[in-house]
Formats: sequence, structure tokens, C-alpha cells
Amino acid sequence: MFEFKLPDIGEGVHEGEVVRWLVKQGDVVKENQPIVEVMTDKATVELTSPRAGRIARLGGPEGTVLKVGELLVAIEEGATGASQAPRVQQDVQRNLQSPPEKNDKTLFEGLGEGSLPSYVSPEARARAQGRPEQAELVAGKVLATPSTRALARELGVELVRVRGSGPNGRVTTEDVQRAAAQTRPQMGATHQAMEPLPSPRMKPAEPVAASGQGEERVPIRALRKRIYDNMRRSKDMAAHFTYVEECDVGELLQLREAAKGAAERQGVKLTFLPFIVKAAVAALKRYPDLNAHVDDAKLELVRYARVNIGVAVQTERGLMVFVVHDADKKGILQIAREMQDLSELARQGKIKAEDLSGSTFTITSLGKTGGLLATPIINYPEVAIMGVHKIEKRAVVNADNEIVAADRMNLSFSFDHRVIDGAVGAEFAHALIRYIEDPKLLLLESM
Repeated sequence: MFEFKLPDIGEGVHEGEVVRWLVKQGDVVKENQPIVEVMTDKATVELTSPRAGRIARLGGPEGTVLKVGELLVAIEEGATGASQAPRVQQDVQRNLQSPPEKNDKTLFEGLGEGSLPSYVSPEARARAQGRPEQAELVAGKVLATPSTRALARELGVELVRVRGSGPNGRVTTEDVQRAAAQTRPQMGATHQAMEPLPSPRMKPAEPVAASGQGEERVPIRALRKRIYDNMRRSKDMAAHFTYVEECDVGELLQLREAAKGAAERQGVKLTFLPFIVKAAVAALKRYPDLNAHVDDAKLELVRYARVNIGVAVQTERGLMVFVVHDADKKGILQIAREMQDLSELARQGKIKAEDLSGSTFTITSLGKTGGLLATPIINYPEVAIMGVHKIEKRAVVNADNEIVAADRMNLSFSFDHRVIDGAVGAEFAHALIRYIEDPKLLLLESM
């Protein structure tokens, strides 16, 4: 019996939470076959089986937190798919009176083509051969992941009416969102552009009966548990104060529009955020105390020579902060490309641990749904965070005392008042805003 213990899957990682088992007790697995998703405080990783054999025991149900070195799974080596045939055939006999549709879907998984009874349906045959997508097609079902199906239910989208853009016609999250947007009632142009797409996180769960009460209890675990712990620690340790200021983004809009075509020809979707990242880098060089961590154990402020910008992105699993390392050494287009790639990996759950660690300053943005202002929580042990809000037309008074329409945006900054004085925080905010309002200065910073 081989005991596969939770390995050290990252520097400084001491434990991991079982997010999802990809196998169950009694399954036969191949060497290097994915068997479980484990979440650490840095990332979610997919672990594979180090041996071929039968799963004899699992280290715990989903939600179990295991220390590095504790049993993850026990594998009976030498077991093969062929050795499972008698057991499966006995299961067939016991279930002959059950509807074939029920048996066909899972009963024959793991058996080779030659071991399958003649009455097995094409759908079950495809599943047994490890071709679930083909099974879905045979059954006439819509190809979609569970998370995509859940989103479709929340948005009231019928998957059968959505044309999938993924492999083999798979319906993706983006397909569902587009379908929802097309069926939504039309509004005024300004409000329609700013309206956020609904998501499962924005809609309250429907109450269900539990112990005679109209309630539903949802376990706080996996990534949500990490967010839960980190936010509480930040509020317990850092003395937050927030500073909000408005900025003019007229020239930034023009610069982005002029550069958008060139970026698209290189496969990059150029948003405003890479410019804002670069503005933050320039301001952090002038105020190094903001590009720092607090070492509470030693009562020291640790300044960093490197500027690693964390960017908070919302995913189906929760909020993740990916990191653009050495942002001070990269151009705007390179930052845009890296953010595009990291954001997609984060949403797919495939991002690496090193891409989620090492930030020295964090930016959080909700894009068009960003509201007017916020009080962002510091990504502890960092000492500052910036929230980016929506761009909108506002009435302002120009230098000639005329009321004109201007493109404006608010920025919200939170600082750790234990080490950052209010005046320093405000000066940093205005230094950063100067680069946003006159983005040509960013070109000089790169020289």
C-alpha cells in the first residue's frame, strides 16, 4: 500500500485544503492521472497520482485541511482496470432491474471496450472510454462546465439556445454572459454601458428548508476561506484610513484610443489599467515607503527595490490577486499583455503560485461597475492599496469659469496609518494622479 502524503507544493506553504476530489475510493488510476485539487494560501493546484493502482482510502472529504506530510490518499499498487471487471459485472447484475439510463452513465467507467456488455448505450460506452465530451454529444446534451451551467441558471439563460464557442461546441461563461446581455431590457445608453453582468455572487441564495428553518448554510472554505482569513487579519493588524480624490482622464482616453489599434495588431486588448499600473509605479518611486511591507514581529518597515504590482481580479472561485513582477522594468504594452494572460489563467484556475505572490502594492478595479468610491482593504502586510472606479462624464468648471462636460474618475486609497501619515498618503495620491492626467509623463519615466 503506497501512502501519498501532501507534498510541499510551494515555498512557505504548510497546509492545504481539499477543494475537489477527482476520484473516489475504489477507483483505478493511472500514474500521473489528476486525482485532487488542493488549495493553499497561494494558489489552487491539481495533484496527480504518483503511482498506478486502486484508490484504497482518501485523506478526508472535500473541505478537509491537511498539513504537509499528512496522508492525502492511499493507493493499492498493482490494481488494474481489468481486475475491476468482475466487481462491475456483479454491480450490473444487482442493478438489472434499474432503468438503463441510470446504470449506463457511470457503471461501466474504467472498463475497456472488450469488457463492455453489448447492451451498453453509446453514451455510457463513450464515458467508459474516457471521452466524456463525446458522451455529452451522443446524449444530445449541451457541453458546458458545472460553473457555466450554474451561471446560466442564475441569469435565466437556456443553454440549448446558446451557440457555444468553445471546443466541440462547448458553451463558455462568455457565451452565457453575451446571451444574457442580448436578452436584457434595453436602457439608456449611459446606464446600459455601466450596467454590470449579474453573477452568482450578486444574487442572494434561495432559502431552502433546513431543520425546519427557512435557511441555507454554505460552508466557508477553499478560496473563500483564504479571503475570509486574510481580510480579518488585515483589519485586525493595519490601522486603515482612506483617501479619495477625483482625476481628469481626458488625455488618458485619447492616448489609449490612439494606441489601441497597434496593441490589437499584437494580440493585446489595451485597457486603461496598464496605464494606471505604470502611473502607480512612477509614484511609488517617489514615495518608497508605500512600496513596502510591515514586519510586525520585528517592528520594521521593509522597503523594496523591486516594484511588484498586485492586481485584484474577480473569478468564479472568488477574488484573486495576480502579480505583475518588476512592473518598473516593463512597458505599458508588455504590462497589458501580461495582465491579459494572468487574468485569463486566474479565471480558469490554472494560475501558478508564483504569479499570486510577491506583490508590494495592490490595485483593485471593478471596471464599469466600480462605483463612485470605496474603502479598499489593504493586502496585508502591504501598507497601501488603490481602488479604481468608473469613468463617467461630469459637469465641471473650466479655467474660463464655464461649465463643461469632462471625463472624470475617482480613485480610493487606503493606507496603514501606523506607518503612513495622512499627508504622505495624500501626496502620493496626487503624484499618481498627475501621471494619469498627463500620461505623456509616463513616456519620460520609461527613458
